[in-house]
Amino acid sequence: MIQAGTLSGWREFYARRKRLALTGLLAGLISLSALVIAPSPASAALPEPVDAATARSYLAALPVATEDRTGYDRDLFPHWSSQSDGCDTRDVVLQRDGSDISVGDDCYITGSWYSVYDGATWYESGDVDIDHLVPLAEAWDSGAGAWTTDEREAFANDLTNPQLIAVTDNVNQEKSDQDPAEWMPPISDYHCTYARAWVQVKYAYGLSVDDAEYAALSSILGGC
Repeated sequence: MIQAGTLSGWREFYARRKRLALTGLLAGLISLSALVIAPSPASAALPEPVDAATARSYLAALPVATEDRTGYDRDLFPHWSSQSDGCDTRDVVLQRDGSDISVGDDCYITGSWYSVYDGATWYESGDVDIDHLVPLAEAWDSGAGAWTTDEREAFANDLTNPQLIAVTDNVNQEKSDQDPAEWMPPISDYHCTYARAWVQVKYAYGLSVDDAEYAALSSILGGC
């Protein structure tokens, strides 16, 4: 209680009001900060490939043919198409495959990413590539050369099949456009999943396999 007529009482009264005002302002700023930077959950689960038995049946149904890369150009597969909220396909996969994801202005994404190919974890999105599990050049070699541009764009931005995955950039670059007869992920425990996904994508798009690719996939799936 302020004692009437005392200067010290009024000073204490105004000092108390100032402290309360500053406390309220600080609380408001903390709440606003939490609203802006609070991590958002991953937007979707990585599409799970078909089981091994189904993959084996898909592989048996795929045409076996010699590959032909005549006329291939990566630009014939428009990729990282615009999605929702100012994000593109790459951004969507980064959100889906990451942990502790936060999305800022212009779909700037922060978080961490575990690469199932090599077991590395990354904390900068620039250290992560979005791998086309069946590479664009491989798709061209095995049938996509006859597709329309719209069909190639759909393939290059496929978020439904297990075709796009965030992985360590230099591992993806090491893979390049090689098929399973030429390259498999460094972590052998992922080989079954990789082969199942590869066959599912090729089956979904009616793509062919060559002899060596067929033999490698058959061997891997046989041990799943």
